[in-house]
Amino acid sequence: MPQLAPVNWLFLFILFWFVVTLGATLIWWSFKSNYSIPSSTSTQSIPRTNLWSW
Repeated sequence: MPQLAPVNWLFLFILFWFVVTLGATLIWWSFKSNYSIPSSTSTQSIPRTNLWSW
């Protein structure tokens, strides 16, 4: 184990939990259900393609 200054250990601790939180957020965001209100019949005549998964 390398001997680092306490500031570097604090930086590594914060960086580790930031990466863990970011990864968990991205996984949650990719599996999130999309809830939307059905659009009216007048706007359904225009075909739309959803190119984005979110």
